[in-house]
This record gives sequence, structure tokens and C-alpha cells, in this order.
Amino acid sequence: MIKAIILDLFLAGTDTTFASLEWAICELLRHPQAMKELQQEALKIGQGRSMIAEDDLEKMPYLKAVIKETLRLHTLVPLLVPRESTQDVKILGYDIPSGTQVFINAWAIARDPSKWEAPEEFKPERFLNNPIDYKGFHFELIPFGAGRRRCPGIQFAMIINELVLANLVYKFDLSVMGEEGLDTSETNGITILKKCPILVSATPCS
Repeated sequence: MIKAIILDLFLAGTDTTFASLEWAICELLRHPQAMKELQQEALKIGQGRSMIAEDDLEKMPYLKAVIKETLRLHTLVPLLVPRESTQDVKILGYDIPSGTQVFINAWAIARDPSKWEAPEEFKPERFLNNPIDYKGFHFELIPFGAGRRRCPGIQFAMIINELVLANLVYKFDLSVMGEEGLDTSETNGITILKKCPILVSATPCS
């Protein structure tokens, strides 16, 4: 059981983390103004130091907005983890008996035009001065699920994502090599990965 839990942690904590970073970099390269905005924030916070530290992340609202918008537009586990109803319930006129296996389409919720303005567009600004978060309390955005069964590694994953992305744009100017890398086609599977790998040239910032 211990080995199985550790294996789950490694699989769930690496596949989704690298995928979300790849999607974030892809979207930033597709939207140069967003990349410029994030780099300016990173340079302001870094102040010439060798790297941005974990303590600096709370002072980077645009970074957090970029990560949130990436998770909204590219929900990594689109149907979340299957649930099972523990009692008979009635939702929107539908009778759901106890023991029914339930799938939540988090991908569709995050692109619902009744909840999001221009849902197909990458607009990190929508999360600036916006209380909506990914921790399971706002049902418009549930990339990690919600309730008692939400992902237990939310904080770990977000710190890794934010720290890596902040330091990448702080230390390097990124450019895509080959236009196919900017293709946003998705693979099919439990986790949505980028169909065409992105090849990026990283030039140290002067």
C-alpha cells in the first residue's frame, strides 16, 4: 500500500506539473504581450538576484494569473477523478441513485461561456483583482477537484509551477523553434498533454 501511494504521488505530481508548465510556456509564446508583462514583473521582483525565491511568489500577481488562466484553458485532468454518490439525490430534475459513478467535466466548466467572457481566449488579466481561485471553493474553476476528495497536492504543485515559470522568464528570453510547437492540439487520455511537443530556444537575459 505504501509503495502504491508513493507511486501515485510520483505519477500524479510529475505528469501534470510538466504538462501545465508546457501549456503555460506555449500560451506565453503565442501571446508576446503576456510574456512581456510576466518578464517585467519577474525582473522587478528579482532585482538582479541570481533567482526568484519562493517567498517572492506572493508579490507576483500576474504570474499567478498566468498559471490560473493556463489551468482554466488547459484543464489537465478534464474529467477529474471519478466520484460515487453516497445517497439518492435529485439535481436539475435528474434522479441520481446512491452508488452511481459520477464524472465531472471540469474542462467544459472552465470554458462555459455563461461563466467566462471569451472562454476560448488566453487572458490572464481576467484573474487580476478577481477572487476566483483553483482550491475548490469556486466551482467555475476546479482543475484540482473540490470537496474532501480534491487533489491533496495542490500547494506543492502550484509552488513548483510558479517557481519554475517565474525563474524561466526571469533568467531567459524564450522563443519557439518551429511553428508546429505553437499548435494547441491536445492528446486524448486521462491527462491532456500537448499533441505537438514544443521546442524552445532559451537565451540568457542580458
